[in-house]
Formats: sequence, C-alpha cells, structure tokens
Amino acid sequence: MARRCDLTDTAYLRGHTVSHSNRKAIKRSQPNLQTKRIWSEREQRFVRLRLTTRAIRTIDLLGLDAALAQTR
Repeated sequence: MARRCDLTDTAYLRGHTVSHSNRKAIKRSQPNLQTKRIWSEREQRFVRLRLTTRAIRTIDLLGLDAALAQTR
C-alpha cells in the first residue's frame, strides 16, 4: 500500500540534508497519514479513508462530500 493520501493524493517530499562541509544527502519526508472513518451523507454510510491530517481538517470544515467535490 502506497503512503499516499486518498483525498489530496499527497505523497512524500524530497529534499537534501546539507552538512557543514556542504555534502548533500537525499532525505524523504513521509506524509502524516491517519486511517479515518468518515460519514458520507451522499452514500448514507461510513467510508474508511487514509488521509493526511491536513485533509482531515478540510473535511471537518467542509464535510466529506463537499471536500470531494472541491478536490476532484
């Protein structure tokens, strides 16, 4: 299973760790994914999603159906 958000499709971030001697090492930052059960008004059932914490805050603000319509 890929470490990717189901709603926003956010994957890992890539960057460099730079030492004092200016040597660069590649680092990966994984997204903060949480498994969440959310009620869908349209389908009248719970939906289990793997979401980033940012997507969870968006769903809390707008609701699941509105967030899905906004992102897709």
